Amino acid sequence: MQFQKDESLDHRFFTESLTYLYRNQSQYDDWYCVVIFPSRSLEPNDKRTHRIFLNSDQVQRIYLHELGTSDTLPIGINLMQLTTASSETMAEQAKQLIQRVKLEEIGTLPQNEIIEIITTIAVYKFSSLSREEVEAMLGITLEETRVYQEAKAEGLEQGREQREAELLKVAVPLLLKTGMSVEQIAQQFNVAVESVEKYR
Repeated sequence: MQFQKDESLDHRFFTESLTYLYRNQSQYDDWYCVVIFPSRSLEPNDKRTHRIFLNSDQVQRIYLHELGTSDTLPIGINLMQLTTASSETMAEQAKQLIQRVKLEEIGTLPQNEIIEIITTIAVYKFSSLSREEVEAMLGITLEETRVYQEAKAEGLEQGREQREAELLKVAVPLLLKTGMSVEQIAQQFNVAVESVEKYR
């Protein structure tokens, strides 16, 4: 998943992919890749250089903002959309997603873990808000969630660096389960890859 504009993305992506296939050729006789963008505006402008790949059936590009309404999409896609949502829309999206998770039977992850992911994203996104404000925004009690309980138990409610570490400790394992890579998580939370690696 690509969160930022990067004109060298296709060069790097196809070079690394083909290098990996070359080094592991005994394991594969075919390949297929999916590149996910929050919106089309983040695609590289140069679509000519790698057109043989981009126009083939081996490469699919997905744009999260074009997938339809959130209530018709898989929960995993909803979570990815949530990480890219603006501050203006994120609160309502998170609240609706929590309600949906509570009502639906989700097969991939336990309900409480999905709510933990949503809560962690929200707490991090709105780190300047008080606990009461985040609770009102999401319609849940943060004291019931692990992200708050662990922060409270370890006395980490103050200090941005400590809070960030605690959020990563909770968020990283959960987001990895949704299919996000270490690099994607680091990019989304604007932290070093090494910071994410510590909590794998």
